[in-house]
Amino acid sequence: IDLSTLPDDQRDAIVALVREVAALRETTQRQEHLIAELDHALYGKKSEKLSEDDRQLAFEDLEVAIAEGEEKKKQAAPTDDKPKRKKIAKRNRGNLPEGLPRIEQVIEPDSLDCPCGCGLMHRIGEDRNERLDIIPAQLRVIVTVRPKYACRICTDGVTQAPTPPWLIEGGLPTEGAIAHVLVSKYADHLPLYRLSQILARSGIDIHRSTLADWVGVAAFHLRPVVDRLAEHLKTSTKLFMDETTAPVLDPGRGKTKTGFLWALARDDRSWGGDDPPGVVYFYAPGRHGENAETFLTGFNGILQIDGYPGYNRLTKPSRTGGDPIVVAYCWAHARRKLKEVFDRDGS
Repeated sequence: IDLSTLPDDQRDAIVALVREVAALRETTQRQEHLIAELDHALYGKKSEKLSEDDRQLAFEDLEVAIAEGEEKKKQAAPTDDKPKRKKIAKRNRGNLPEGLPRIEQVIEPDSLDCPCGCGLMHRIGEDRNERLDIIPAQLRVIVTVRPKYACRICTDGVTQAPTPPWLIEGGLPTEGAIAHVLVSKYADHLPLYRLSQILARSGIDIHRSTLADWVGVAAFHLRPVVDRLAEHLKTSTKLFMDETTAPVLDPGRGKTKTGFLWALARDDRSWGGDDPPGVVYFYAPGRHGENAETFLTGFNGILQIDGYPGYNRLTKPSRTGGDPIVVAYCWAHARRKLKEVFDRDGS
């Protein structure tokens, strides 16, 4: 089509449509690629499936692409002087807790003079909008000053307040800094070398090995708390236990080996129990039943488990560390076996 023969308004409309079609085609291709990756991750070969974290990242990429396309469409839409009622998007924006501090920014009109010239306008209401603001973590230095005092008349000595107890005597971190490292590593799964890089952006040069020393010291001092929690849980009448694999560094081999984390938990909230929920984790290099027997020393109640036969030794009179316990098997695992029979026999 020779656009030069068309009127200006028609030519501009065609050019705008061509650009819009090209933009939509690009967005569609990108979304189709992301959907194909998700489909492959969810339904592809078992060895090629993504982990849960990778799947979440893929979903995030898809949501980012959709949001980018919506914003591009909104910015490209023609505007006019007539105010339009905004359509509320059906998405989960999250909620802002009442306990968060509110900083109000009042925006007044440039002029309060009435257009008709009869005086100043009076305030009749207001519109309020709340947005979430994030202040990056702030680093600070705690300076502990211990003044020295002496008598000007006699020479009997100098008095000074003693140094307060610190978790790492003479060390650099405060207890709050150590707690931040622990939460970052174990709750947020942030490797220490990445945390070292994050601190470096603020001008703090702390090597990963130093952070590892802090974690080791904290682990030593927290061990009595973990032991006491385990003792408290094992006084319950019923508990839940399960184990899962965990990659563990194997120095000298250049790769990791498989270890096991054992979770011992109590949660009676679903039926209105009085005991508060709690969980404690144990580590063992293997999945042998002897490990469960060791971890459950002193427990004599009901243990809810899956179908792993390693727990069977806990039900025998020869059990060490307590009386034979009663096991309650998980119904979800039992259903799997029934489903296997149904899929095989059709009944």
